Amino acid sequence: MKKSLFKPRKWVRNIVIGWVAVTLLPVLVFRFVPVPITPLMVIRCVEQIQNDQKLKLVKNWVPLEEISPHMALAVIASEDQNFNRHFGFDLGSIEKAYKHNKRGRRPKGASTITMQTAKNLFLWPGRTWLRKGLEAYFTVLLEICWSKERILEVYLNIIETGRGLYGVEAAARTYYRKPAGQLSRCEAAMIAAALPLPLKMNPARPSSYMFSRQSWILRQMRHIDLRPLKLKH
Repeated sequence: MKKSLFKPRKWVRNIVIGWVAVTLLPVLVFRFVPVPITPLMVIRCVEQIQNDQKLKLVKNWVPLEEISPHMALAVIASEDQNFNRHFGFDLGSIEKAYKHNKRGRRPKGASTITMQTAKNLFLWPGRTWLRKGLEAYFTVLLEICWSKERILEVYLNIIETGRGLYGVEAAARTYYRKPAGQLSRCEAAMIAAALPLPLKMNPARPSSYMFSRQSWILRQMRHIDLRPLKLKH
């Protein structure tokens, strides 16, 4: 009787150990290896084929030290101003978003750069509780296993920046005909302004809303301190 009671526990324990091992391995690998492709890239390619569009997937991996510090500053200012201070979750922003959404207004998110990196690297678009739970799990793994510099480097290289475009290097060369390392402060802020809706916003042909958001990002950039990050420029 006692042996039969312990079998389910052992079975559950083995599943948990197996899950952690399987999910931890890619996290450790991508701590050092450039990311070749993400689920979102595959999904977008399938969507292009289904819509009879020309297949387009442009990505150019570059190390963090070859990306303009203005670009790093711009995404932190626009997406996650407490990036240097939290452990993957900005509790203050989550609380504000919860109160905002509770009032029935237009849904507001509170995803940090680490959360967005986890989502883009391992998961699929969507708002289900399952995906949110997995996103939180991978967020914790990234914060434990990676440095802040590595999280920022991967984020800047895999984030969707346009139709078929991924990473700020592809964006810089497409929109401004220059490498990401040569982006100016204003150009970096404009690319960051388009990140919430990269399929609808074009930094090369900005709308009035994009100019307004760019101005806001430029103001926020004045208050961000990148010194805690070990950026080599």
